[in-house]
Amino acid sequence: MIQHLKDLWAYRELVYNLVVRDLKVRYKNSLLGIFWSWLNPLLMMLIFTFVFGYMWRNRTIDNPHILFLSALLPWNFFTGAVMGGIPSIVGNSHLVKKVYFPRETLPIAVVFSNLVNFLISLPVLLLLIVISGVPLTGWLLFLPIPILIQLTFALGIVLFLSALEVFYRDTHMLMDVGMQAWFFLTPIVYTFRDLPEKVTLLGITFNPQVWLFRLNPMASIINTYQDILYNGTLTRLDFLARTAVTAFIILVFGYWFFLKFSRRFGEMA
Repeated sequence: MIQHLKDLWAYRELVYNLVVRDLKVRYKNSLLGIFWSWLNPLLMMLIFTFVFGYMWRNRTIDNPHILFLSALLPWNFFTGAVMGGIPSIVGNSHLVKKVYFPRETLPIAVVFSNLVNFLISLPVLLLLIVISGVPLTGWLLFLPIPILIQLTFALGIVLFLSALEVFYRDTHMLMDVGMQAWFFLTPIVYTFRDLPEKVTLLGITFNPQVWLFRLNPMASIINTYQDILYNGTLTRLDFLARTAVTAFIILVFGYWFFLKFSRRFGEMA
């Protein structure tokens, strides 16, 4: 694995070129081009303001559009990275079969292109936060922490699933359904405080607020974004630290799994 990491570093310029290519393809033949990265959160803000500010008003939450946007933008980054990265090997089979290069550059480039798109949209979110009167605190300096943890987690998931897709082409279809379920199991359109503290299922009583964070790394990551951008603080550091360790383990496992089967990509892709 260390040797593969050295090879990957040697091909870092290829990763850069693939990221640029993905960004160009994303906005090809688009009238506004990359400006969609800024327009998208603005349009979502209008939708969320209308839905949650007027139609489904929660008077206990001030500026609900900021609370939801601070969760939805990183979720879109995660969804785009996973669903775009799964077919990255199969979709480039013509390259895999003819040219030597570290195969992992393909899914990694997809993840990083979605990261760039997310980072481009962040200034608009910060501007909306200021306009809405939500105070920005010094905790904003810690924003790179959840970004790095989410990037690590996404890379591990994508490396594993992109390799699996080579052998089982219905992986992306299963994940399409899985991501929808994952969305509702992550506090995006609700907060973890909206969940009951005690639920009995099949005779087993548990606390959903606790187990949501234990079993769903994205719940902890999303909550950290909301804490920093909306609440101006940073809570549940124990869950965040656990999520960071989980993300690293998933990255190591995903990369190991990818390397284990990458030699067969040429014949199976």
